[in-house]
Amino acid sequence: MIRVHVFVEGQTEETFVTELLQEHFSRMHIYLNPILVRTGKKGRGGVSTYGKIQWQIKKKCKEDKTAYVTTMLDVYGLPKDFPGKATTDKKTDIQGKVRYLEDAFFKDIDQKHFIPNLLMHEFEAILFTAPYAFAEWFDEDAARKLQEVRQDFKTPEHIDDDPETAPSRRILRHCPGYQKPHHGILIALSIGLDNIRKECRHFNQWLEKLEKLQG
Repeated sequence: MIRVHVFVEGQTEETFVTELLQEHFSRMHIYLNPILVRTGKKGRGGVSTYGKIQWQIKKKCKEDKTAYVTTMLDVYGLPKDFPGKATTDKKTDIQGKVRYLEDAFFKDIDQKHFIPNLLMHEFEAILFTAPYAFAEWFDEDAARKLQEVRQDFKTPEHIDDDPETAPSRRILRHCPGYQKPHHGILIALSIGLDNIRKECRHFNQWLEKLEKLQG
């Protein structure tokens, strides 16, 4: 059994790993272990400074050298001291920016079994794979408006990271009762992993890297 520790920044992402990813990878004899990042002695979740996650990732890499370590962190809201963040604005394409940040992340952690991964731009982006899935918990009009948002972008992952128009902000604008830990997972389950992978190329590339570990 190949083991992969997945550092996540919130309860929703933790549940996403256990509910959508674990079953898929278990068939390949790959076990995913989600780990909620610690931000303090009592607090868990969120990434306020890079130093708060750096030591946790390095520690896990060094104490469990027979396993792999990866991440599922949002590009949106990354702390200013994140590796490469100060120079990433020079990259005009979001995919280029994310690859640049992931490369800088890998170099900083400096552990061969570390597989950096950042979500473009945040978790809610993948829910735009099939906006009409929102209709089951909200209404047809809200789902239609979210579909119109989706049509304005190349892929769900390209929906921007402006504080007022990030994926989660757009969802809340049309679905005021949206609660990420509850609705986020239910909608993702309704959409299905296969559909998400087809629409979200960067996310799919991360899963492909993990799948190749079985070889």
